[in-house]
Amino acid sequence: MARSGGGGCCPSMDLMRSEAMQLVQVIIPAESAHLTVSYLGDLGLVQFKDVRLPAPSGGCLIGLCDREFHATSDGFPSALQIREFATATRNCLLLNADKSPFQRTYAAQIKRCSEMARKLRFFKEQMAKAGVSTSSAQLVDTRWDFDELEIKLGELETELTEVNANNEKLERTYNELLEYNTVLQKAGEFFYSAQRSATTQQRELEASQSGQPSLESPLLEQEMSTDPSKQVKLGSLSGLVPKEKAMAFERILFRATRGNIFLRQEPVDEPVTDPSSGEKVPKNAFVIFYSGERAKAKILKICDAFNANRYPFPDDVSKQLHAVQEVSGKISELKATIEMGLAHRDSILKSIATDFEQWNHLAKREKSIYHTLNMLSVDVTKKCLVGEGWSPVFASSQIQDVLHRATVDSKSQVGSIFQVLNTKESPPTYFRTNKFTSAFQEIVDAYGVAKYQEANPGVFTIVTFPFLFAVMFGDWGHGICLLLSTLYLIIREKKLASQKLGDIMEMMFGGRYVIFMMSLFSIYTGLIYNEFFSVPFELFGKSAYACRDSSCGDATTEGLIKVRDAYPFGVDPVWHGSRSELPFLNSLKMKMSILLGVAQMNLGIMMSYFNAKFFRNSLNVWYMFVPQLIFLNSLFGYLSVLIIIKWCTGSKADLYHVMIYMFLSPTDDLGENQLFSGQKTVQLVLLLLALVSVPWMLIPKPLLLKKQHEQRHQGHQYTMLQGADESVGAELGEHHGDSNDHEEFEFSEVFVHQLIHTIEFVLGAVSNTASYLRLWALSLAHSELSSVFYDKVLMLAWGYNNIFIFLIGLVVFIFATVGVLLVMETLSAFLHALRLHWVEFQNKFYEGDGYKFAPFSFALIGEED
Repeated sequence: MARSGGGGCCPSMDLMRSEAMQLVQVIIPAESAHLTVSYLGDLGLVQFKDVRLPAPSGGCLIGLCDREFHATSDGFPSALQIREFATATRNCLLLNADKSPFQRTYAAQIKRCSEMARKLRFFKEQMAKAGVSTSSAQLVDTRWDFDELEIKLGELETELTEVNANNEKLERTYNELLEYNTVLQKAGEFFYSAQRSATTQQRELEASQSGQPSLESPLLEQEMSTDPSKQVKLGSLSGLVPKEKAMAFERILFRATRGNIFLRQEPVDEPVTDPSSGEKVPKNAFVIFYSGERAKAKILKICDAFNANRYPFPDDVSKQLHAVQEVSGKISELKATIEMGLAHRDSILKSIATDFEQWNHLAKREKSIYHTLNMLSVDVTKKCLVGEGWSPVFASSQIQDVLHRATVDSKSQVGSIFQVLNTKESPPTYFRTNKFTSAFQEIVDAYGVAKYQEANPGVFTIVTFPFLFAVMFGDWGHGICLLLSTLYLIIREKKLASQKLGDIMEMMFGGRYVIFMMSLFSIYTGLIYNEFFSVPFELFGKSAYACRDSSCGDATTEGLIKVRDAYPFGVDPVWHGSRSELPFLNSLKMKMSILLGVAQMNLGIMMSYFNAKFFRNSLNVWYMFVPQLIFLNSLFGYLSVLIIIKWCTGSKADLYHVMIYMFLSPTDDLGENQLFSGQKTVQLVLLLLALVSVPWMLIPKPLLLKKQHEQRHQGHQYTMLQGADESVGAELGEHHGDSNDHEEFEFSEVFVHQLIHTIEFVLGAVSNTASYLRLWALSLAHSELSSVFYDKVLMLAWGYNNIFIFLIGLVVFIFATVGVLLVMETLSAFLHALRLHWVEFQNKFYEGDGYKFAPFSFALIGEED
């Protein structure tokens, strides 16, 4: 059902019903397909369906795109030719579910786009490592060519990969040289100290012995001195081993060589960069002396197992000095080379960073275009593409303008064809929202997306949600705190929208206008409750009551006398602090919660009437809406009227007694609980109506549905005439199959379904009304918590007459107010208001079984997986 829009390019916004949608078909020449889909993505008002054209048997679409059209004066086919062509194409369309993504027409292009996206992610990782930030300038359409960009990215990736590989090799060599230099220093110290110790011992031996061996002389020395040919030649290995593995390394060496080695270790002062991992690792320098090739082989294997890097150490002192000088020179050369390589890499990354956002946007844009083109069907002649999709009715002229512009810009000789199709499919739901209404609509959509053109609870949620929140959060001091924090988000929304916020902050920023409305309503209800951080003020005039004498200051309100007119707005401040404050506020807020709940539930039932009228469902009007309205108001509507009468008359009637005995003893006299004349008769009539409305909801609707079904399918059985055309037979057979699919009518299932709905409503009328008492409970809890923090923290600290104690109490009061009342209580009241809308209000009329309109739009392109 289309609605007329307002003037200009943008029709008037309507949140009550979703936008009128239409199923459209576009037939695009192959040469202008890419540009057409690109322009449609800029427009963002078409949701494409996944369709395909099967290989035609008998020439279903062969020659359709080769058909010669007689052009009209504007160069396009006539409307009659368009309709014929679209009808012929539509009859050959099937779902595209049996084609895998790799069998689609543009699978190769999507693969190229994915490869470009991979390269861009590689560039982003490299820029993050190098600390290079991308340009934050706005995206400008520079019309990069896709093929040129692909070549450019490939060249940059190759160059950057080569630079990184060279830098890694240089870094590895540099770290190895640093380790080698460390080993030369530490091993040099070992050998120097050992040589000095050996020289000292040799001198001592020569001085103590007269040239003849004694029993105390070492046997090896005696043998070597007597037979030089039998001297043992020792080998050595030096290197670095991780410090955490040093003890195990030494133990394994000792066991593997049976103690026939000499190992010397010393920790390195500072952690060393490991050449393999590139991480800083604490290490020990070691020197191993061994004898024999078998021992050497074992030692080498153990070193490899413990990741001990080995480096050669010359025996000659002069060679040691030369090695130290050579390693130091190579280190300085490599350091300069590495710095030049890093500078070259940074220059490449900076050149990438200037255009990175443009390239990233283009890669995502192209991938989305080809993904959409894959949802279109290619004719066997490969000269045109056929696509179907949903679009709002108001967008028809815009889509046609886009198709015409794409045809002109692509210099195509054949124009695109646009056709509206008739269908029985359920269209998607599309509400045009702005930054203010979008958050409220998201609250409704979180429960379920509205069925197509179903009444939208979001219209009422804009007011009722923050109001019910404020009923539970009524304090105009706390409301001002919420308002100030929300105004900060609203004033800086342009800057914050472009920043990366945390999860919680992102949630608050998205719902800033919801919190804004909640704060305004909290100030309003706080003025009604007359509470500013639990402190009452005489903002609208003087209190209507005054003490009878000086002894009534701590008494009940019976010690007060009325000296002037009633307090003009909200609760009289004299109630706060009196002994009867809690009973008075309890009674007020409890009755107010029932009134608000019954009013909102009646609103939900009224919306079910408008839904039934809109969809022309008279059964729901007479056998759902009417009995539900009667049942709810016969019980709880009547209770609401009694509350108002009691407030107006000042009667002391017990409403609990009235409602209980209305069911238990409806014929008994009310006595002192009577609020108006004829109340007993009214109660009997209302009770009778409530009892009648239950079978009224349960029985007639299933019977009438069965009757309608039988009438609808009378005379629908038929047989095919002989000699009928195959295409006609196939089409009629299809409709015949469809009618047979819907012939089955399970009365038992329909009756059970209606029984469940009836029981749910009857029991829900009681439980939902009781559920609204959460408004009273949370409002009372918020007020009492605020009063406790004020009296037992701030005022208690003030009573000590000590500035230090007062400052401590003030800090505790601020943290308690912010943490408990402004954070936890806000979240609690938000969730309870959410529940009241989802369960108590929306279940009266809202089905929420639709699906959201998801148009092909470049504005919705997000981060790729």
